Amino acid sequence: MIRSLMTSALLALPASASAEDLSIALDWTLNTNHVGLIAARDRGLYEAAGLEVEILPYSDTSSTALLAAGVADFAYMTSLGFMSARASGAGITALWATMQQETGRLVYNSDNREISTPADLEGKTYAGFGSAWEDALISTMIEHDGGTAEYDTVTLGTGAYEALATGAVDFTLEVATWEGVNSELLGRDQSSFAYADYGIPEQQGGYIGTRSDYLAEAPALVARFMRATQEGYAWAARHPEEAAELLLAAGDFPNPALVRGSMQAIVAGDYLTDGETPVGSIDRERFSGMAQFLYQSGVLKDGSGEVLGWPGDVSGWVDQGWME
Repeated sequence: MIRSLMTSALLALPASASAEDLSIALDWTLNTNHVGLIAARDRGLYEAAGLEVEILPYSDTSSTALLAAGVADFAYMTSLGFMSARASGAGITALWATMQQETGRLVYNSDNREISTPADLEGKTYAGFGSAWEDALISTMIEHDGGTAEYDTVTLGTGAYEALATGAVDFTLEVATWEGVNSELLGRDQSSFAYADYGIPEQQGGYIGTRSDYLAEAPALVARFMRATQEGYAWAARHPEEAAELLLAAGDFPNPALVRGSMQAIVAGDYLTDGETPVGSIDRERFSGMAQFLYQSGVLKDGSGEVLGWPGDVSGWVDQGWME
C-alpha cells in the first residue's frame, strides 16, 4: 500500500521542460549495484518526479571527491569511501544504503588443502587492491581465528581473480554478487569465509549521499530524488529479469550472463530487501559499528594522514528524513 501511494505521488508530479537538473556520480563502472538508478531513470520515475537526472560515468576521481567538490549533487559510494571522506572532514551526509547485507567475502581455491580456516592464511600470499581497509579486515579475521596476522601482499587490482584462479596467490577478497557470480560462470571451484564470522562488524554497502549544505538548502528536492530512486530499486528487486535487461541496454557489458546472474544472486540473497524494512534503509547500529571498527583499526585518517580518534558519535553522518 505504501509503495502504491508513493508511486501515485511520483506520477502526479508534472514532467515538463522545467524539470530540475540533478547529477549523481558512480563509485565504479556501471554494474548491478546501480540498477535502481537506471530503473528510476529509464522507467520514467525521475521524470515523473520533475527531475532530469544525469548519471555521471565512473572516472579516475572518486565519487566522494566529486560530491564534496560540488561537481555532482549526489554520489553512490562504498561504505569505506563515504566514511573515509566524512571522517577527514568532507561535508557530506549518507541518505541511503543499497545492500542490506555484506556482499564482500574472503575467497580461496577449494583445492588448496592448506586452508580450512582464516588462521591458515598466516604466511600465505594475498592478492590485494591497495587499501588500508584490507589489512585491517584480513588481520582481524586471522587473529580472531587464533592465528598471527603475518602474510604477504601483492597489489594486483582486478588481476587478483585471475591470479587466484591460476594458483599464483592464495586468497583475495571479492563481492559475492559480482566476482563471485563470475567465478561460478567460469566454473571455478572456490570457497569463502564470511567477514562477520571472524570479528568484522556486519555492514551494509553502497551508500548514496549528498552534500550536507545541499540537503539543508533543498530538502524537498533531495526527498523527490531519493523517493524516485527508492522506487527504482524496489522495482528491480521485484523484477530482477527485467531489471537485468534494462541495465544491459544502458551499458556496455561484454558478458550479459554476468549481469543476469548477478541480479538473480542479489534477489536470491535478499540483499536489496530486509523483511519489512524499506529498501535503502540505513541501520544506524551497524553503521556506527563499522565506523568504530574503522577508527579503532587506524583506517580512518585526517587530511594530513594522521590516524583519527573515535569521536564517540557518528549519528550526524546519516539523515533519512526523506523517508518520513
